Amino acid sequence: MLYYLTLLTKYFTPLNIFRYVTFRAVMGAGTSFVLSLMLGRWMIGKLRAYKIGQIVRQDPELAVINHLGKKGTPTMGGLLILFTTTVSTVLWCHSSNPQVWIVLATMLFMGAVGFVDDWLKLRWKDSKGLREWQKLALQGLWVVLAFVAIEAVPGTRAHARELMVPFFKDPVIADLTAPGALIFMFLVLVGTTNAVNLTDGLDGLAAGCMGSVAAAYLALAYVAGNVVFAEYLQVPSISGAHELAVFCGCLLGAALGFLWWNAYPAKVFMGDTGSLALGGTIAMIAILIKQELTLLIVGFVFLMEAVSVMIQRGACKVYRWRTGEGLAPEKRPFRMTPIHHHFEIISKEHAQAEGRSPDSAENSVVIRFWIVSIACALLGLVTLKIR
Repeated sequence: MLYYLTLLTKYFTPLNIFRYVTFRAVMGAGTSFVLSLMLGRWMIGKLRAYKIGQIVRQDPELAVINHLGKKGTPTMGGLLILFTTTVSTVLWCHSSNPQVWIVLATMLFMGAVGFVDDWLKLRWKDSKGLREWQKLALQGLWVVLAFVAIEAVPGTRAHARELMVPFFKDPVIADLTAPGALIFMFLVLVGTTNAVNLTDGLDGLAAGCMGSVAAAYLALAYVAGNVVFAEYLQVPSISGAHELAVFCGCLLGAALGFLWWNAYPAKVFMGDTGSLALGGTIAMIAILIKQELTLLIVGFVFLMEAVSVMIQRGACKVYRWRTGEGLAPEKRPFRMTPIHHHFEIISKEHAQAEGRSPDSAENSVVIRFWIVSIACALLGLVTLKIR
């Protein structure tokens, strides 16, 4: 919206600064961050007043890592992320850009799915909420709607069916066909959405990792939207993608602002309202700028979390199928999944063996995962140069 101040540059030339993507991306990040700081305490108070507290599943292993103590902490804090990102996007993005609206609509739809999931958990006092097939059905529905929208936009239609692979300058597959592109889009969006959801298990973990991923995709979107840079780095030039860089700035500020309240010890959790929204949003940005597989590098922490769950479940199912019995905890590939709990248990055991307090183990795991996430984000940006 503020972009239209450039119409007044003939009366006041400094307003021309609103044309610059970098300026609006930084201001968008600052706006969402400051809004998060201003509204965070008020929102936490409201969530506490309405008794919207975390439901913790009854698992003996959670007692070992002391997560039962998190019960009752205000949840559904993802509403703060949705609100601040939306306000900043409306203020700083060019309103005529269709890619921005596709991404914003994805964020709000996935956030709505997460909201229903969180609401069901609170209503029934059960940690399960929506069933897996219900989430997949709703996410699949949105994939179809988003694919139709992408095909309808000239700026994204030209590359919608291409399969780009990091380190290759040309599409590995020039035309996936409509069914193939739809299936691929489903795998990217649903996989990323649920991977981020699985990562949201320790104070500040998902929000902190999303910050580095959003920053990396800010740079990737900026390159994709700049014809000169895209040609030089031999990546797909996507018309209008530069506005997605502004959106990524808004998302980055919202994630860091939420982290202010979500850092250990967390005063609020984002819930599925936030994690599903964040995962769906970053996946859609990757799809629009044709950097889907780069997400495997930039979002390696999310990938690692999802793969650990699949390995654990697969091992347990295979063992039950072969023996008819459950797999004993000491024989499982991981002590507990998602994998951040595996490292948390090990960190607590090491602290106790060394005579240190185990209370800081959770925070140590989170910070180390942040470091890995930042390193992977930088590595993902390196792929731009190696073609």
